[in-house]
Amino acid sequence: MTARISGALALSLLVSGGAAHAQQASALKVGTPVHATLAAGGTLRYELDLAKSRFIAGRVDQDGVDATVTITGPAGKRVLRAARIGRGAPETFAFATDTAGRYVIEVTPATAGKSGDVRVQLTRSEPVATTPEGKVDQAAAQLYKDTPGAIVGVIKGGKLAFVKGYGSANLTYQMPFTPETPTNIGSSSKQFTGFAIALLASRGKLSLDDEVQKYISELKTFGKKITLRLLLSHTTGYREFVNTLLIDGRQVMEGDYVAPDEAIKVINRQPSLQNEPGAEFNYNNSAFSLASIVVERVTGRPFAEWMRDEVFLPLGMTHTWVRANPGQIVPNRSIGYIAGDFGFREVRDLGASQGAGGINTTPADVAKWMGNFKTGKLGGPAVIKDMTTSFVLNDGKPSNYGFGVFLDSARGLRRWQHGGNDVAHSSTFVYYPDLDEGYIVFSNYQSVPGNIANVVANAFFGTHMTAATATAGGGAVVTVPAGAMRRYAGKYEMTTLGGMLLTVEQQAGQLRLQLPGQPALPLRATSTTTFDVVGAPASISFNTIEGGAVEGITFQQDGARHPGKRVEEKAAVVDLTAYTGRFFSEELETFYDLTVEDGKLVIRHRRFGPAALTHTSGDSFSGTLPVSLVVFKRDAQGTITGFDAGNGRARGIAFTKVTR
Repeated sequence: MTARISGALALSLLVSGGAAHAQQASALKVGTPVHATLAAGGTLRYELDLAKSRFIAGRVDQDGVDATVTITGPAGKRVLRAARIGRGAPETFAFATDTAGRYVIEVTPATAGKSGDVRVQLTRSEPVATTPEGKVDQAAAQLYKDTPGAIVGVIKGGKLAFVKGYGSANLTYQMPFTPETPTNIGSSSKQFTGFAIALLASRGKLSLDDEVQKYISELKTFGKKITLRLLLSHTTGYREFVNTLLIDGRQVMEGDYVAPDEAIKVINRQPSLQNEPGAEFNYNNSAFSLASIVVERVTGRPFAEWMRDEVFLPLGMTHTWVRANPGQIVPNRSIGYIAGDFGFREVRDLGASQGAGGINTTPADVAKWMGNFKTGKLGGPAVIKDMTTSFVLNDGKPSNYGFGVFLDSARGLRRWQHGGNDVAHSSTFVYYPDLDEGYIVFSNYQSVPGNIANVVANAFFGTHMTAATATAGGGAVVTVPAGAMRRYAGKYEMTTLGGMLLTVEQQAGQLRLQLPGQPALPLRATSTTTFDVVGAPASISFNTIEGGAVEGITFQQDGARHPGKRVEEKAAVVDLTAYTGRFFSEELETFYDLTVEDGKLVIRHRRFGPAALTHTSGDSFSGTLPVSLVVFKRDAQGTITGFDAGNGRARGIAFTKVTR
């Protein structure tokens, strides 16, 4: 049976293990956990009668079973679903009410047939925040002292106007995230490498139009002129070494060793360039790794040492280091975490990330760095201009990328920005040059919930942007017609992501984005054609033509924009056995085995797999990382002779069939 309590916060609990099982309801109180046993196939149901503009946060500690939390609003409209973390860690939730009425929280087993104990707790019940600081606090409400965390900093005129840490920087020793916690900012580090090359050019130590081989003589030439400027603009045509190593079977995400000169080794085994130099923007860690080697060759000093002495310390950035390898000690740094089978799992940072990533820093130090954008205290205005001028591609179109900085606008406001991801750490770096203001969000957990970065942008800078209707959470209230959502649902083949197949599905009145091998994430509308990916620093926009038909999407993450074309699903009959056999890559010196299992084409490597491949068209198949695209090749008689493999940043890697 169900009991109900009236008032601003009314909660009741119904435990069901089928139609014949019920348990007397017990009320939940903020701050008091309720222990319950979740039966296999059962549901814990909490009902809330809430006023409009109420903020609720809570957690389900999964002591004995992996649980899914689903919240629905009045008239049965789903508010959110959380199923991010396995047993042994809290499944957290937070939402704000946009209408008064009854809201239902349901907790169910994430795996059929499983049962176990959980603790359900409300941690916050309060009016929706109206101040910028309060909005950020509520966006970060799902970060607790026993979960990974984040740090938020708002910077104005080179000084911190707001800074606050949330959650834990180190779960082993229960160290909280604080403003003094150095954090790996991943690819947001690239702007520092770009600055270093531009600074050396301003001092006459090198020219931006020098060929790379002038400093790295052992690097393959390909018969093309590839300059330092091309390195810093992601337009070289080189293979991206991390993605190439993944195809090679290297478990870089699990801490496999990666040599400091791995980019050179990968490029020297590359048979030809992936594109004509300067013709195409293809985000590339290899290029920035090479740039750091150039700094070392020109200065005669280790990159990390030179950066600290010539860039960080002159700007007063005393808590910033280049972490040259994953074993280097950075005092009091944050540890990276991913979700595991039994809660959070500690992971190592990527090896050989120097130049492309690996910088550990704090909000106060980044404030000084942003201040230099305006003052040019170090390097002068010419260096800042070099960094923040868009590269122009061979066809005359701007790439909207400078030297380690994306150049775009947000709701009419110019910005210089970059995102970053390591194995676990993530970062958002945004500077508005017309305001001399910006913000950062650094985290030690890529799946940090709450869409914090967008909330910070709207809460602190929304008044400078073109109009948007703000919600309690700082986002934009947009109603997308049901017909449009039906048209958006489908599969999209990503042109610059190695043919990776993205799926947009409509479920219970909400769109969800499914990336291969990853859980589906909800989409939150920011306009009738654009959506933020909830739980990830990404967004997508749907490209429509006259009449409303959808011809493709644009997926944006870390500042990079990736086009995708709609794939019309056809019931094509494909003889999958023709694609089976063993295949060898001379370039990678590695084998793949392809078999047909349960009606699917399956790919295996001795260090990963099995992974199913999905037929897209012709002889092309889409898959999950590390191989997201496989295009088979045939001889004159139509017999399969091999395939080209890729995953976006590394593509066209040839494999030859060696056995049937």
